[in-house]
Amino acid sequence: MQIGDVPLGADYPIRLQSMTTTDTKDTKATVEQSIRMIEAGCEYVRITAPSIKEAQNLANIKQQLKKQGYTTPLIADIHFTPNAAMEAARIVEKVRINPGNFADRKKFQDIEYTDQSYNDELERIHDRFTPLVKVCKEEGCAMRIGSNHGSLSDRILSRYGDTPMGMVESAMEFIRICEDHNYHELVLSMKASNTRVMVQAYRLLVNRMDSEGMKYPLHLGVTEAGEGEDGRIKSAVGIGTLMEDGLGDTIRVSLTEEPEYEIPVAKALLERYKTRTEHLSIPEFSTLAFSPFEYQKRESRTVLNIGGNNVPRVVVDLAYEEKITPDTLSHVGYTYLKAEDKWRISDFACDYIHINKKSVRFKIPGTLRIIQAFSVWSDNKNIEIYPELDAKQYLSNSHIHPELNFIYTTLPDLSSDLLLKLKSDTTAVLLIDTNNGHGMAEQRRLFVELINNNCPVPVIIGRYYETLDPEYLRLDAATDMGALLIDGFGDGIFIAVDNCGALEKVNHTAFGILQASRTRISKTEYISCPSCGRTLFDLQETTALIRKRTSHLKGVKIGIMGCIVNGPGEMADADYGYVGTGVGKISLYRGKEVIMQIPTSEAVDALIGLMREDGVWVDTQTFEAVI
Repeated sequence: MQIGDVPLGADYPIRLQSMTTTDTKDTKATVEQSIRMIEAGCEYVRITAPSIKEAQNLANIKQQLKKQGYTTPLIADIHFTPNAAMEAARIVEKVRINPGNFADRKKFQDIEYTDQSYNDELERIHDRFTPLVKVCKEEGCAMRIGSNHGSLSDRILSRYGDTPMGMVESAMEFIRICEDHNYHELVLSMKASNTRVMVQAYRLLVNRMDSEGMKYPLHLGVTEAGEGEDGRIKSAVGIGTLMEDGLGDTIRVSLTEEPEYEIPVAKALLERYKTRTEHLSIPEFSTLAFSPFEYQKRESRTVLNIGGNNVPRVVVDLAYEEKITPDTLSHVGYTYLKAEDKWRISDFACDYIHINKKSVRFKIPGTLRIIQAFSVWSDNKNIEIYPELDAKQYLSNSHIHPELNFIYTTLPDLSSDLLLKLKSDTTAVLLIDTNNGHGMAEQRRLFVELINNNCPVPVIIGRYYETLDPEYLRLDAATDMGALLIDGFGDGIFIAVDNCGALEKVNHTAFGILQASRTRISKTEYISCPSCGRTLFDLQETTALIRKRTSHLKGVKIGIMGCIVNGPGEMADADYGYVGTGVGKISLYRGKEVIMQIPTSEAVDALIGLMREDGVWVDTQTFEAVI
């Protein structure tokens, strides 16, 4: 499809986009920010149009950009205001509407519908939406129909529940109206802050389109991903999983930062695909052994603290450390208190260290375990250290550890003899790797092989990265491993690295991937919108302040939203919400319920007061144990 001078879909490159955070009525500020975004590599610029005044000013913004030599297509972002959408459609190259609030409202009401009353509602939506469709068709303006997990209407929630299927049906209703008018210039999105929901919704949408002969391009994004390392990892887990599946035509990384900072992250996500033209053949599925549309963890037996109902374990690579000392462990969550002869253990303490052929010559913390190469381990068979064997060593040796053995395995190693032994060996844990250019797909195929052979062996997902910038390591590992975790695969992860940045950062990346995939929660989660012209306070400053005071609340989810559009709906997955509802005013939420409206200056203290009232607040800012 054609969006201005930048075509989208089919065999065209995956396009990058972002959204301005300025007041749309401020032409100068919006133009200046748009130029910064464009020069960073943004191919579509999205601008909010919350009312007809902002929509009208899009003409001035477009004119000023053109005067300075910029013809990048503009996208108007619309919520609640069809008249603003129709005005914008006559000016810009594309409008984005949200089915959840274009013709419906959200008041968290459960409504009983008969088939007739529901069809009557669809007729009402048809009448309300049709004028915009006609204008877009007349003006040659494209449209994104963007369902958001948090802003599904009461009508959709009442019929389909708070589900990926509800997101898909919300979009399909609007698509059918467009097709009734022979209008097909559509882009579709299924955004959520929960990466599992987001991935499942896009897959369901594609499945539905395939069954109905539709081929509309997809806009990929994890909404309200947050900031910093967490926002980047979360975006990579969601967007990367879908790109690994071959889905996506344009992407937007939603960070609570200046929009021009989103573009380099999006570029880095795409970089890995520039060289993936050929890869080793991967056997096709004869039957699908898992559901891509719902999360179900693969069943595995328990071996010590791995597999079964245990949280996924984190293995850290120390093989490339010059010497392993107590100070080395301080980078992976363990601090030695010399005066007390004790260890302090943080929430980001890894579970295993992989030392390969090295040795550890000091007493390690009782909660930490060591993996060592079998060729070294077999010389003394230290019962407190666990060996790593390759498939050949494993099949030819009976004198192995009585409790836990790691078997290094790639898909080609998975012979019938290996599967047979693994099925009955209650000490075995696979440590899987891949040399395939499409490594995620090969490792997923390995999991399918285990399922098809009823082999319940626990699996640690391992990937090796060499001489990689820490930013690329973070995004690549989140894509490679997050995609498998989203599908319910893996009992732990092992990021093996050589010259990829600080050890502490690698360890934090592992925990971040598990958090983003919702498989192991080790810290507070912030569902923070990326800001736009609707934002009613300094979102970056406020997010930093809330993070500073609440980052010790392990497992608590806090939504920080700049306006009511991104308020109770978009943060539906949060435990608490901090939402701008007017100039100088904040609404505090407990789940989906408004608790109070309060001046901005008092809001953070009031949020903490609400947590104290609920018993989730703790005064100490450490969860560290001392042993």
